[in-house]
Amino acid sequence: MELQTAKPLIPVVITLVTIFLIIASRKRPNLREFWSIAGSILTFLSVLVMVPGVWEGHVLKYTLSELAPGIALRFRVDGLSLIFGIVSSFLWIFASFYNIGYMRSLDEHAQTRYYACFTAAILGAQGVSYSGNLFSLYLFYEIITVVTYPLVAHHQDEEAYEGGKKYLVYLMGTSKGLLLPAMALTYVFCGTLDFAPTIQTGIFPAEVGRAWITFVYVLFILGFAKAAIMPLHNWLPSAMVAPTPVSALLHAVAVVKAGVFSIARVMLSVFGLEVLHELGLGIWTAYFVSFTIILASVIALTKDDLKARLAYSTVSQLSYIVLGVALLDPIGITGGVIHIVNHAFSKITLFFCAGAIYVAHHKKKISELGGIGYQMPFTMGAFAVASLSMIGIPPVAGFVTK
Repeated sequence: MELQTAKPLIPVVITLVTIFLIIASRKRPNLREFWSIAGSILTFLSVLVMVPGVWEGHVLKYTLSELAPGIALRFRVDGLSLIFGIVSSFLWIFASFYNIGYMRSLDEHAQTRYYACFTAAILGAQGVSYSGNLFSLYLFYEIITVVTYPLVAHHQDEEAYEGGKKYLVYLMGTSKGLLLPAMALTYVFCGTLDFAPTIQTGIFPAEVGRAWITFVYVLFILGFAKAAIMPLHNWLPSAMVAPTPVSALLHAVAVVKAGVFSIARVMLSVFGLEVLHELGLGIWTAYFVSFTIILASVIALTKDDLKARLAYSTVSQLSYIVLGVALLDPIGITGGVIHIVNHAFSKITLFFCAGAIYVAHHKKKISELGGIGYQMPFTMGAFAVASLSMIGIPPVAGFVTK
């Protein structure tokens, strides 16, 4: 049952207001950081307000603006939306506190720009979560790309600019060269960019050729390069030149999760289970991402840089999420979606631990970490638990989804 309400718009508005408050407080660091924390808490609470309605089986909808027939800035909240929305807003609270300690300890420059762009990335993640059609999804997806570039290139040295350049080339290139054509073809064939009301049927009419549907599907899967599926993954390890809290944002809170969430949304709400079954697209997608799971894991083992190893681990784990959805089975889809949550909490813990090690000992290489467990027992204890979850050892959360 659909329920018309402005509630899906509230988290987006709160994050937008928070950005302006952070910029306005640029000469008062304590106030600037207060707005970051307050905005994160208020955003999370505004997301929780939507839980009862979705729990009761309602789909919350709100149209902000109708730009053309079948094209609108529309918000829509169902169970899948709410999971990503809760994860990104909740982890933002922890990231806000961590940001303060990290940025102050290292006396980083351009902190106002940093906090504003970090908040804008959360705005994009919230917008992606509650998008009611492909147009809205694309808009917020691109916002994430644009506002995270200054974060990736934050150090403003040659390595940072090179990592930022690769980040933009991969993500902007695929979105403009693949996603936009996919959306245009979808609109031509379907006359709308709205998501289907159920995950069974999708939006493609029966008279559309199967070859065309397959072609559009491939464009979408490759176009969402934030999911870091091989071979469109190289931007992610390169982006590790960013400060550690940004790495956590990229891997756990917003960026890559927006990629896999978008793939899941398009598979289920644009193509639908029936079409994916009929064309065998699910099984081929499963083979494709399984290759990424294995190869990325092998590459991760060759990396001595801790953040680089965690980056390739993310490449592998993201494909687990897509694999679950590609199985086109209720249990598989549930496992894939819940793995978004498990991976987010595990990976943000791992990156926060990596950042703590760097701040305390200025060490980045795994080969340099001998005896670190004795020096930082609580940090490495948390690192161990998060690692076990990534592996999938019972009884930790990663075991359940895998």
